[in-house]
Amino acid sequence: MTGSTGNPGSPAGRLNDPATFLTAIQFALVATISFTLAHLISPYIPCSTEESAMIGSLWAMISSILVTQDTRSLTIRTAWLQIFGAFLGAVFSAAYLTLFSFSIAGMGLVIGLVVFACILLGFPGHIRLAAFNVGIVMVISAINPTIPPDINAATRFTEVLIGSTVAVAVAWTWQDVLHIT
Repeated sequence: MTGSTGNPGSPAGRLNDPATFLTAIQFALVATISFTLAHLISPYIPCSTEESAMIGSLWAMISSILVTQDTRSLTIRTAWLQIFGAFLGAVFSAAYLTLFSFSIAGMGLVIGLVVFACILLGFPGHIRLAAFNVGIVMVISAINPTIPPDINAATRFTEVLIGSTVAVAVAWTWQDVLHIT
């Protein structure tokens, strides 16, 4: 019977692999930096509250984690998907919220419309990210309906830009150190 310490696929083998720790550190950096940057800019956003600033910082962190991939090139590709999807989600949700107030049915409708638009435009890779952003914009409008829809949507888009940029910057420098493309 062989021990599990020599098997790279075993938990003990992964524990001895430096890549395990490097990946954990990369995700910790991406999450911490993006959350912090978003939180630092929140006082300068019109109509920002502590509650919306925390959710926005969380959204930047989630975006950075979603964008971070195994390689620099995949991270960059995912960042573009995230940014364009977030832009579509922001536009659709701002348009809806300009005409109507938040409702769960309305949120479902806007998510369906943005997914439909992504498919029609030939951007199926943007579906999930556009839908995520619609949800974030709509929920923050429900939490704080005094935030104008355009400010809310632009702020959420900015948070996605922060998270995506941080993920790309960390991937660029981090993966350059590790010689991964």
